[in-house]
Amino acid sequence: MQPENPDFYSAPARVPWPATAIPGQPDAHLYDAVDESAEVEAEDQPASSADPLVPNCPADTGTEEPLAEGAQILDALRAQIKRYVAMPSEEAVTAVALWVAATHLQGAWQHAPRLAIVAPEKRCGKSRLLDVVTETVHKRLITVNASAAAIFRSIDGDDPPTLLVDEADTMFATGKAAEKNEEVRGLINAGHQRGRPTLRVSGPEHQVQEFATFAMAALAGIGDLPDTIMDRAVVIRMRRRAAGEKVASFRTSRDTPALHAIRVRLGAWLQPLYPQALEMEPPIPVEDRAADTWEPLVVVADLAGGDWPVLARSACRSMTDYEAGQDQEGGLRTRLLLDIRSAFTAVGDPALLSTRHLLEALNADKEAPWAEYTDKGLTPRGLQLLLKPYGINATNRRFPGGTQARGYARTQFLDTWARYCPEPKPAAEPVQSAEDALPDTAA
Repeated sequence: MQPENPDFYSAPARVPWPATAIPGQPDAHLYDAVDESAEVEAEDQPASSADPLVPNCPADTGTEEPLAEGAQILDALRAQIKRYVAMPSEEAVTAVALWVAATHLQGAWQHAPRLAIVAPEKRCGKSRLLDVVTETVHKRLITVNASAAAIFRSIDGDDPPTLLVDEADTMFATGKAAEKNEEVRGLINAGHQRGRPTLRVSGPEHQVQEFATFAMAALAGIGDLPDTIMDRAVVIRMRRRAAGEKVASFRTSRDTPALHAIRVRLGAWLQPLYPQALEMEPPIPVEDRAADTWEPLVVVADLAGGDWPVLARSACRSMTDYEAGQDQEGGLRTRLLLDIRSAFTAVGDPALLSTRHLLEALNADKEAPWAEYTDKGLTPRGLQLLLKPYGINATNRRFPGGTQARGYARTQFLDTWARYCPEPKPAAEPVQSAEDALPDTAA
């Protein structure tokens, strides 16, 4: 959709006044109200040394540099999001704006991050946020009640659309619904990474045909979506507006033209940057799948410049850290590993700890979830089940004094602690010169 006012995107070129002939001089002309020397001087000026790919790299001109085009467009998108939606945090606004922008450059990404817009109850603004996202993403494909076959047949491998699913919770809320939509969930998971096509037999000759699955997707619903989707998503946890939080009403006929104008600007800005984005490997403050998910957003932020590179990494770190504690099953196990380490430390890190002693220590912690894990607290059976994925089991042990009991060896946990809950690294000690040595110490 073209903007109504073309001057919205660029300043008009300076058009000289028509030439006026000078009598008696056929090749000479006058230009009214045009100072050619001023234009020549302007053309001879060196280009600005500001680099839009490097944060805080303005030209040293002594004056404040205008924002780069990308930063201006993202600022405009952020303002539109905040106008219509009470977002849970500034980091969430940053994440949504960058995710929307990343949809316009999907060909450059190795991974297609999902945007999971979830809320604990109705009337938390998730559908309104999805409305804003729908009108600004690249090639929207609304998939309400669509089958997996319809979806993957709609995905163009060369120019993927952006999948948009509202009320996604209804697809996975019950056992029957989840079973019915298992193929859709598999498609959403496979489409997170490039090169994961789905295979189908088609045609009268029953030929095997590959269908692309790679496409960015936004899903909105009440409650958390399946873990496999949440693990591949930038998660926006919406909440109901407080009494003092005001947002503008959203009317499609009135408000979408401004959003469509931003959509056009995003495409015009980002699509020429495809070769550059394809080669970028920015530093990201997270690792593994979280880094795969956030990399497109950070690349877009680095392309935009201004404050966006810093904002993107701050949002990445804080939102990823928060979600790490929201994985109910995985988070509970991580908490258990930490509490077991504390139980060993509390008694001097012995080589062995009986199951009975360990459970007493765990259930005695009023701040921990173990006392209420079951009616009897955490039991030997429950402890065994929680530790089973790590390959840690209780066995009969001989303790000092010759007694025997089921228990755990500290060495069983060392590798698991190092992998899943490593000790924080100590802060670097300041270098102390010999002149500053403390009294009664050798230099």
